[in-house]
Amino acid sequence: MVSEKLPSREQALQFLRQNGCQTNVLKHCEAVAELAVEMAEAAKEKGLNVNLQLVEIGALLHDIGRSKTHSVHHAVIGAEIARSLGLPETVVSIIKRHVGGGITSREARKLGWPRDTYVPQTLEEKIVSYADKLIEGSRRVPIEKAIQHLSKELPPPAIERMRRLHVEMLTLVGDCECLP
Repeated sequence: MVSEKLPSREQALQFLRQNGCQTNVLKHCEAVAELAVEMAEAAKEKGLNVNLQLVEIGALLHDIGRSKTHSVHHAVIGAEIARSLGLPETVVSIIKRHVGGGITSREARKLGWPRDTYVPQTLEEKIVSYADKLIEGSRRVPIEKAIQHLSKELPPPAIERMRRLHVEMLTLVGDCECLP
C-alpha cells in the first residue's frame, strides 16, 4: 500500500539504518538533505512553489539503494526499496532520478533498467539531484570539482546534462549563499 504521507526525518533515517546503509552513506544523505533544503528555501524565497518536506525526505532517502550496491544501479534498487516501504511515488521518483544529471531512456536500456523516466522532472527532483552533485562524502564541493571528478566515470553526454542542471539551478535558486 503506497502512502502519500511523507515519513518524518527520524523515520527516513531509520529506513536507511534498517536497510543496512553504512554510517558514511547516512552522513552523505544528511549533508545532501541540509544543502537541498537550503536550496529549496532559496527557491521558495524567489517565489517558486517547492515542497520543503519532500526535498528533505527525498534527499535523506536518495541513496537508500547504496545499502545493496554502490554502482549506478543504486538508483533503481533504491526506488524498489522505497516502494516496498510504501513510500509516496514523489519520493520514489527523487530516488530513481537523482543519478548524474539524469539517465536517458537509451542509457537506461543499456543498463538493463525498467522502462521509465530517469531524468529529474520536478523542481524537488532537480534540487536533490543537484545537491547530491555538490556533496562529496559529507563535504560541500564546487560544481566544477564535482564535474571534474565525475568526468572520470560518466560519459560526456551525462556531464553535459549536469552542466545544464547547474545552469538551471543557478537560475532557480539564484546566488544562494548555500552553494559552494
